[in-house]
Amino acid sequence: MTFTFTTNGKQDSTYAYQGGGRGLSVERIATLETFVQGDLRPDLTLIFDLPVEVGLARASARGRLDRFELEGRAFFDAVRSAFLKRAEADPARYVLVDAAQSLAQVQQSLDALLPRLLELSRG
Repeated sequence: MTFTFTTNGKQDSTYAYQGGGRGLSVERIATLETFVQGDLRPDLTLIFDLPVEVGLARASARGRLDRFELEGRAFFDAVRSAFLKRAEADPARYVLVDAAQSLAQVQQSLDALLPRLLELSRG
């Protein structure tokens, strides 16, 4: 599973879940994105990445699964792949965070990003 935090919406998740996971045309998503947002795009997207089996195990340990978490392994492989392809295509806008690490290590990774986040917030 991969999660994204964006400054203006969830279009990265739409590309991953609807495009990658559900097979919706990337061109159709891009057209809708441009229609709704114009040229507005996130300055930075954090991708909390971890192997699918780890994400599914964590979700199961939490309790009741939501409708996305009930999807099969192939769905999540496709979603993760879509997120990673977007990050590879635009490395200046995406930061991969290894979410398979311990919580303390993930927090350290985020702490290291704070100067960049502050700079972006200043414009």
